[in-house]
Amino acid sequence: MIGEFANAQRHIMSSMKVGTSRPLAALGGYLEAAEFSSRQLASNPGDEQARLDYNFATSRIISIIQKAKFDPWNKPLHVPTDNGGFTLTNRPGPNPRHHSALFDFTPADEFDIGGSYITKRSLRPGIGAPTVVVGKARREGAREDFAMDRVYYGVTTVVRFKGRNCEISFEDPLAVETTVMNGKTYPLAADFTVPLAVLLASNDPRKLEIMRVLRPGNYAETARITALQPYDPNKTVVLVIHGLMDSPATWTPMINTLRGNVEIRRNYQFWFYSYPSGYPYPYSASILRDDLDAVEKRYSLRKPMVVLGHSMGGCISRLLITDTEGDKLWRKTFGKPPEQVKLSAENKVLFEKALIFKHRPEIGRVIFIAAPLKGSDLSNNWVGRLGSRLVHAPTTFLKAGAEVAQLITFQPGDLRIKGLPNSVDTLSPTNRFVKTINTFPITPGVPYHTIMGDRGKGNAPKSSDGVVPYWSSHMDGAESELVVPSGHSAHQNPQAIDEVARILELNLR
Repeated sequence: MIGEFANAQRHIMSSMKVGTSRPLAALGGYLEAAEFSSRQLASNPGDEQARLDYNFATSRIISIIQKAKFDPWNKPLHVPTDNGGFTLTNRPGPNPRHHSALFDFTPADEFDIGGSYITKRSLRPGIGAPTVVVGKARREGAREDFAMDRVYYGVTTVVRFKGRNCEISFEDPLAVETTVMNGKTYPLAADFTVPLAVLLASNDPRKLEIMRVLRPGNYAETARITALQPYDPNKTVVLVIHGLMDSPATWTPMINTLRGNVEIRRNYQFWFYSYPSGYPYPYSASILRDDLDAVEKRYSLRKPMVVLGHSMGGCISRLLITDTEGDKLWRKTFGKPPEQVKLSAENKVLFEKALIFKHRPEIGRVIFIAAPLKGSDLSNNWVGRLGSRLVHAPTTFLKAGAEVAQLITFQPGDLRIKGLPNSVDTLSPTNRFVKTINTFPITPGVPYHTIMGDRGKGNAPKSSDGVVPYWSSHMDGAESELVVPSGHSAHQNPQAIDEVARILELNLR
């Protein structure tokens, strides 16, 4: 044992001294260290020092291959050492789109993470080197596959030895919990945080948050569902929907924590719905319904989805589990059935999709978080009205608004606007749509839960998160309700995250 430990440490220290000046020699030293440690683990699987040495050496192996631009992906790489050298190869996967030569690999231990969304690191100890994978090129057909335009993902690098042959494999820690090496089963090491942090840093989704409110039409192509991991038919989809002036990045603290929960990791997969939040939310919901139709055609989901909606995302979520009873919502809006309303063909389709819809059968549970389901008074005060005037509606909305203005008769107490409402307008308690949609019940049989923040203004029903009051977020018939000590970003509150975990575990039963 002491000899194997000394051998591994000696090769690690030697390779660290060589550094980048002689990358092939350094690679050989780390391979020797990994092989020595692997052999020690074979005789004593519980040897913690051997595991640490193996993981460290494996991290450096993948780091040197990347930095020195070695290519064991397309052909075997011979790495000389004092003991005769190694032949380094890669275990190919079944999908040619996942060929290792198409990606860059960086060990997770080379990243120093931090920021407002990343406050803790979610790890699983085990065998292997957690590694961040980034696609070298943009993915073809990403939108049709509901995938990110470029791959950002976390894998675990494992090297296995058979004599002087060394095979590198990349294993998915979200798909499997264990790995086999030397005939023995070990937990597969994982870092669930760094890949999310790299994705955030590389794409900076927050930079578009304000512009997608002010000029939503310029960012129409950003309205889409995106899967955060490859679709697994055996795992339930958790679809998260952000709110006004936000982006999918706002869910990072929750997803980072939930992925650290083994039961949730084994049974759920996370998807985003992102959209320009300057759109009126009934329109954003109609886009989402179209995307859900496409998801069903592409994947034919086996398990009912769970939807998490924060703020205005909660209002969108509410529409997914609501039936408008044919054209009843349309009649309450226009005062007459669709065939009697004189609209252009284009605008009639726009309003039919926003006002005539059924609940989504693929959705099995909804969690509303700080959702202004009955509106927020902030949208009616001077700040809200100023914000509404700053939103530049797309040309199609301006034309539709001009037509509708001639057809709708406002009732006493209605929010009076000259055109089509934008996102701020549709959050007003006096908006006609907000008042009317709340007369429609949620579809029976779909359980839902509410979580809201209390900034300290008093216990429910007087509490408020500073933006949304309790009376607006509260829903009769909710299976559970939790008020957490938080501002409007209640979905990032630790107690709220724990509550979501509880509900997801409940959903499994």
